[in-house]
Amino acid sequence: MLSIIIPARNEADNLEDILDYFKSNLTDLEYELIIINDFSDDDTLNKAQKLFEAEPNFRVINNDLKGLGGAINQGIKNAKGDRVAITMADLSDSVEDLIKYNNLMVKKDLDSVLGSRFLKGSVVKDYPLQKLILNRIFNFTVSLLFWNKYNDYTNAFKIYKKNILLELMPLVSESFNIFLEIPLKVISRNYKYEVIPIDWYGRKKGKAKFQIKELRSKYLFTLLYCFIEKNLLNFKK
Repeated sequence: MLSIIIPARNEADNLEDILDYFKSNLTDLEYELIIINDFSDDDTLNKAQKLFEAEPNFRVINNDLKGLGGAINQGIKNAKGDRVAITMADLSDSVEDLIKYNNLMVKKDLDSVLGSRFLKGSVVKDYPLQKLILNRIFNFTVSLLFWNKYNDYTNAFKIYKKNILLELMPLVSESFNIFLEIPLKVISRNYKYEVIPIDWYGRKKGKAKFQIKELRSKYLFTLLYCFIEKNLLNFKK
């Protein structure tokens, strides 16, 4: 089964769209969708509980750990599927790509599929220019440091075997930097993965939670942490 983890902080306006989008497009797939309420101060938790109450494939968990990283940790530990996909509540990612992820994982028995929005065949719409420039600079820097051609480490939307995610524990990042930590650990520990092009569309409802100025130090911490781990692993060999 596929477990789909969606962290949600102040995403009440997107919940009905999430339900309709996944329910109508995943009719041929055995899955569960887990909404993790991440300390919302709007009606996200109550609305999600009422909306998904009668839906057997949908669950709601209230995050009691710290931040977005805590929400992802909660989702991983509570997932019932043997494959775990992480996507965001703004519906910026494509369900068609999610199905490709799942099918490729099963067909080739991969540990992970890492999507990239910046490959031939990808479609990216309404990406803020400043954020795009900083994204490309940072991801290029990460590629150089880790001597790897992958170019979209920081995007949340990826899929992993659950047992692999448990092997990567502890996941120490507290915010969006957890989406950098997980693929770096997958790559550094030589798990079996493939990279495919994916699409991305800017959010239509709600407000983006990603704040570049607030997250710079967190990303640098995760980059340093994973770089040290990679070199320690190489040293032990």
